[in-house]
Amino acid sequence: MSYTVLKMIHVSSVILSYLLFLTRGIWMMRSSAQLQQRWVKIMPHVIDTVLLTSAIVLAALIQQYPLVDSWLTAKVAGLLLYIGLGMTAFRFGKTYTIKVSAWIMAQIVFFYIILIALTKNPTIFL
Repeated sequence: MSYTVLKMIHVSSVILSYLLFLTRGIWMMRSSAQLQQRWVKIMPHVIDTVLLTSAIVLAALIQQYPLVDSWLTAKVAGLLLYIGLGMTAFRFGKTYTIKVSAWIMAQIVFFYIILIALTKNPTIFL
């Protein structure tokens, strides 16, 4: 598979993942029954598996790796924080305020990860 096709798959899965995360958060704030649909529970895992797989293959293809290349290390650390905040927003948050706050913070982290990807600079704000 070519680099261009793989990057397109990766970027497309980033967009789909974010749009679904955004939608789920809106549904959560509205206490929508949509959140209980089977596809809403399954699709994030499918999309994120494609996203992570394409990320690993891309990293290997360009021969840049976490713990070696600082920008990729920052993306992985950001991803782990994003996942933790997402889990707090949709599963483990005890109150509405905690859930919404975690959802908003996860989006901030998501956009930081995007900035790192575009600039290859983990210290973009320093």
